[in-house]
Amino acid sequence: MAAATATSTTLSKPSSLPFNHTHVFPKTPSILPTLSRPALKPLFLVSSKNPLSDVLSFPTAAASACDDDKPREECGVVGIYGDPEASRLCYLALHALQHRGQEGAGIVTVHNNVFQSITGVGLVSDVFNESKLDQLPGSLAIGHVRYSTAGQSMLKNVQPFVAGYRFGSVGVAHNGNLVNYGTLRSNLEDSGSIFNTTSDTEVVLHLIATSKHRPFILRIVDACEKLKGAYSIVFVTEDKLVAVRDPFGFRPLVMGRRSNGAVVFASETCALDLIEATYEREVFPGEVVVVDKNGFQSLCLMSHPQPKQCIFEHIYFALPNSVVFGRSVYESRRRFGEILASESPVDCDVVIAVPDSGVVAALGYAAKAGVPFQQGLIRSHYVGRTFIEPSQKIRDFGVKLKLSPVRAVLEGKRVVVVDDSIVRGTTSSKIVRLLKEAGAKEVHMRIASPPIIGSCYYGVDTPSSEELISNRMSVEEIRDFIGSDSLAFLPFDSLKKLLGSESPNFCYACFSGNYPVEPTELKVKRVGDFMDDGLNGSLESIGGGWVQANRNQIKVGLNATLI
Repeated sequence: MAAATATSTTLSKPSSLPFNHTHVFPKTPSILPTLSRPALKPLFLVSSKNPLSDVLSFPTAAASACDDDKPREECGVVGIYGDPEASRLCYLALHALQHRGQEGAGIVTVHNNVFQSITGVGLVSDVFNESKLDQLPGSLAIGHVRYSTAGQSMLKNVQPFVAGYRFGSVGVAHNGNLVNYGTLRSNLEDSGSIFNTTSDTEVVLHLIATSKHRPFILRIVDACEKLKGAYSIVFVTEDKLVAVRDPFGFRPLVMGRRSNGAVVFASETCALDLIEATYEREVFPGEVVVVDKNGFQSLCLMSHPQPKQCIFEHIYFALPNSVVFGRSVYESRRRFGEILASESPVDCDVVIAVPDSGVVAALGYAAKAGVPFQQGLIRSHYVGRTFIEPSQKIRDFGVKLKLSPVRAVLEGKRVVVVDDSIVRGTTSSKIVRLLKEAGAKEVHMRIASPPIIGSCYYGVDTPSSEELISNRMSVEEIRDFIGSDSLAFLPFDSLKKLLGSESPNFCYACFSGNYPVEPTELKVKRVGDFMDDGLNGSLESIGGGWVQANRNQIKVGLNATLI
């Protein structure tokens, strides 16, 4: 079939975003180029612990609509265009983003119009080695690290995904979560689509394949118009790298450039730093950025509302050395600690942190309070999610494996311990007990976030609202439950005051129950405490069932004025 040409040179979208691109994209063409790929599917070459056939082959039985069809995940993505060592740079960038996902990793490259994929379960260093990277030639690559729900579907859900359609092939890596996944999948299945994974990312591929538009860029725009929720996505074709961010900008996505001109997209700036790429700017909410041999194109996906960027990136997810949503993560956390010291002071002898995410806030607290900061808890970085426990049960075994108290710092002291958040409270209670067993005279918990009362539907693994301790108990009741001598959270109003004029641009749904995008098809995980530093639960337990979210909470959230 002869390649078709675009019938229009412009998109039927708003003609511009509320920002100026001309100084950023001096080479932006004035029209969309015609895609000239033949209507043939290029070859796939695969070498992996997770063969591509696991992702793309037809199942022997129809997939059932099981409870874990909508996984909640926090992931990291990378895209590189124009560097002869794209796969190695992608590997290093994924290593820098390892904190965003430890369950699986993958890289897809394009060389001579052939897509080559290596994916596997485990850390980046477990999946890739020198010989595997040698199998990924080309100057165009995308990569993904995944923090997933567990279960038998884990292998085939590892991204990036690659699929062929009648005009070529496409690879995709996605960070976020689609709140209308169930409806989209059901509609596609009614139209004959066959799904091979339980990942909402596969819906995006089907939408692209079934789009009536001919140019690939228009197919992406057409597909993304149907998506609701959070998505920061990188796509790769035979000759293009495309980055897309949802209209609300829930999840971060940044752009940088190496000295040789290679363009890099990544979830955080820490990935740019490692591969010596200079940060240029964010991919804006609602923007599609296309990179190919002609330079850049920047397109408006759709008219978008006020951004609603995830505040938890600054509280917990991102690395302190990253710049996320234009703000230094380190400075945000330091200021959170200072606010806690000013608004919730207590007489103490030493300030410690729950490592690693509580460290910077604890430094801010200690500096503001004029009290020494010391390492009262040492974290082991060599323990996985599961470990063989002796037959003689050890109390708080999971926490003790990962956190070791330093008696010389704690004994006889009044201790302030700073943590990033409290989710279910079970980890916090074990930490308090651990510190008192090590001789702490008093333990005062300070939490560098407001109380979490609502589940997240935009790409964060959180328990149901019934399990969120702050949704069930007052601060005093939580203090009594965890056994601390005092407890204070970062005040919600103080957080918004700190953000100043940017405050309306953040999503606070987990603190307020007010959801920027209606969370339909509501299911949330029944087990797991993974925002609580991953100290609870085995690998098997995080594959637990899903339950319907609290309908009253949702009704309140939808009817309330968005914060």
